[in-house]
Amino acid sequence: MDGSPRFDTNLAAATPAPLPVTIAPGDGIGPEIMAATLAVLEAAGARLAPETVTIGEACYKAGHTSGLAAEAWESLARTRLMLKGPITTPQGGGYKSVNVTLRKSLGLFANIRPCRALHPVIPTKHPDLDLLIVRENEEDLYAGIEHRQTDEVVQCLKLISRPGTERLVRYGFALAAAGGVKRVSCFTKDNIMKMTDGLFHRVLDEVAAEHPGIAAEHMIVDIGAARLAATPGRFELIILPNLYGDILSDVAAEIAGSVGLAGSANIGTGGAMFEAIHGSAPDIAGKDCANPSGLLSAAIMMLAQNGQADIAARIEAAWLRTLEDGIHTADVYAANRSKEKVGTQAFAQAVIDRLGQAPQQFDLRLSAPLPPIPPVPARQAPSVKTMDGVDIFLHARPADPDALAQHLTAAATAVPGLSLSVITNRGVKVWPEGKAETFCTDHWRCRFLAAPEVTVSPALVPGLLTALARAGLPAIKMEMLFRFDGQPGYSAAQGQ
Repeated sequence: MDGSPRFDTNLAAATPAPLPVTIAPGDGIGPEIMAATLAVLEAAGARLAPETVTIGEACYKAGHTSGLAAEAWESLARTRLMLKGPITTPQGGGYKSVNVTLRKSLGLFANIRPCRALHPVIPTKHPDLDLLIVRENEEDLYAGIEHRQTDEVVQCLKLISRPGTERLVRYGFALAAAGGVKRVSCFTKDNIMKMTDGLFHRVLDEVAAEHPGIAAEHMIVDIGAARLAATPGRFELIILPNLYGDILSDVAAEIAGSVGLAGSANIGTGGAMFEAIHGSAPDIAGKDCANPSGLLSAAIMMLAQNGQADIAARIEAAWLRTLEDGIHTADVYAANRSKEKVGTQAFAQAVIDRLGQAPQQFDLRLSAPLPPIPPVPARQAPSVKTMDGVDIFLHARPADPDALAQHLTAAATAVPGLSLSVITNRGVKVWPEGKAETFCTDHWRCRFLAAPEVTVSPALVPGLLTALARAGLPAIKMEMLFRFDGQPGYSAAQGQ
């Protein structure tokens, strides 16, 4: 894809030209809800130039481990816009999530999920729920960097970057300002993950200081999730790292009434993807009972964001009026306040029949265009970086940590300048002065540090690795330990 974005977040007036869009029906219930959604869009007069592609399960079976064939990428290179149905990712290793691949490859850094209760039409214990969740879309544990390191231990790397966090947080505050939000909330776990989640929290505080008219609060994700479940009405807009955002946006949608109602926007500077938040539900595929509302909601946002806000508003009004009239699919009908239970296509026809009608109880939200993506300031000047030592990870059967320390210390004598400081097992200090009760696996982190007055460089590490290998202790992984402007760029062991 070239560097000139077709998708414009700086919204222009409605354009008469048809909108090029890549349509991916997806798997399971995807083709059914896509057909229903496209029928509504066509009846409402949406100006589209669709290109239909196959992604997901069929591509996996054809040997594309990413779930995406060349034809899909070629279409996206032309349209830079996708309306996507849910995807089935095969169980087991070797298959990467299509959603994550699309979001990361296309730079769709922000996932925007509106969550609003439609009570009493769709009953909920929390009728005041009305919030926007802004989820980071590319980083965190979803970087997908995993390794099996020993017989007993696997790892997943959690990556949080300052530029990735800052552009998300700045966009979150732009959304807050555009929507008249009085308070922005953020959840992290920086009491434990002080460096990764700590960076996310720190960037939030920095950006919040530039917006004195908007209050900002931070909560540890445990209590934040509990308060979201118990009193969701207290929140207006929540900015979250990737994993927490994925989980809690589904929680909020379910609290609102049904995950089948919710759509989402994946936004970047050079493209966008709109989708329902739910899965492919293969158990009900082909039964004409799935709720197309989530994908229809996503399509409404897509039109609003691409110069067809008038059509988006017409569809949103008809959709809300259909729900108000008690015409519901099975997932909502189960709440026992419906007048008529209908299938997927009949629900779409009910929306079509109400085009031109206005809802009586709810205002329009989804058809309001999103604000422009704000620029991110230039990156900070590089830090002064000095080396303190190295963490060497070993695969060794559970053993006496004191005996292991003796072997490590003896091997390290061949490398002047570095000495063994601490041994951990699954992050917990087991030497020196470890606890006999600590459970150990076959995965050991061995930290070698230089004395304060000694200057060391990465050139010492190969010698240390060689010495350990000769002693029968080959490394499986290493992490260099640096200070950045004098501050440690690594965490202490649990128990130090």
